[in-house]
Amino acid sequence: MRRTPALTVAALLPLALATACGSGPANAPSPAGSSAVAAASQDVVSAVAKSDAVAALLPEEVRKAGTLRLGGSSGTPPSAFYPDPAVKKAAGIDVDFTDAVAKVLGIRIQREEAAFETILPALDSGKFDLGTGNFGVTTARLKTIDFVTYINDGQGFAVKKDDTARQPVKTVDDLCGLTIGTGVGTTFETTLNAKKNVCTDAGKKAYEVRAYSDSGATLTSLQQGKVDLVMSTINGLRHQAAQPASGTRFLSEFRRLDVGFAFRKGSALTPAFQGAVNQLIQDGTYAKILAKWGTQESAIPKSEISPPERP
Repeated sequence: MRRTPALTVAALLPLALATACGSGPANAPSPAGSSAVAAASQDVVSAVAKSDAVAALLPEEVRKAGTLRLGGSSGTPPSAFYPDPAVKKAAGIDVDFTDAVAKVLGIRIQREEAAFETILPALDSGKFDLGTGNFGVTTARLKTIDFVTYINDGQGFAVKKDDTARQPVKTVDDLCGLTIGTGVGTTFETTLNAKKNVCTDAGKKAYEVRAYSDSGATLTSLQQGKVDLVMSTINGLRHQAAQPASGTRFLSEFRRLDVGFAFRKGSALTPAFQGAVNQLIQDGTYAKILAKWGTQESAIPKSEISPPERP
């Protein structure tokens, strides 16, 4: 769905996104006293046990090798980020679910940091066996990618904290005449660019999309007044609201999307990963991970393999 090259929490705090109210719940729960760093120190995965039945769903060559290669994209909490700039160890929802699934399957998943927009093409080339980066399940992506869902997130908007008059964005028409900042190669950029004609067809001034390859640059553009609002993940925008240094507010949800582990089309790995996520739901680890990051509203009842894009 999103994600950009890794940034440290220290770099993000001065630019933190805020949340207050919108079309969704007004105040989503925040983890560990609003501190992503504190949340990162909570261990909710180490006690997860291997399931022989689920592990048996893996291809034999994977069980023998015991290792899979993952391309992971990091950016802002709570999805995936680096809590300590001196220690190159990622944390977040994506990381916890990856680690927990690996334990259920009894394998090691070797994570390699990668730019968000490069991960899906790298799956098809065989560079990675799977990818994470808060990838939303869309019709376009399903043509070349298979997904195993683990949360429900989506698209939302945030504005500067002192922009108190801005109304929630319910339709693209509400964006006419505005400048929106978002991430390169994301569903946000795709959604905005695909509907640019809506305003001009209605005789209104078109909106402008400014896509950035770095999360920090997107937020800086908002703080400096170069864009009127930012479009990013619901969880990310709400999470940043809990930070004491936040200088923006959550404006509104726009739409929800399923989020999943990404695989090349036809991958034999998907049944095992689906089984592992469902095992985590059943044994309670799933709920613990969501509670750790304050994202309980993103819970799904069961994991699915490549479900259709939600309307």
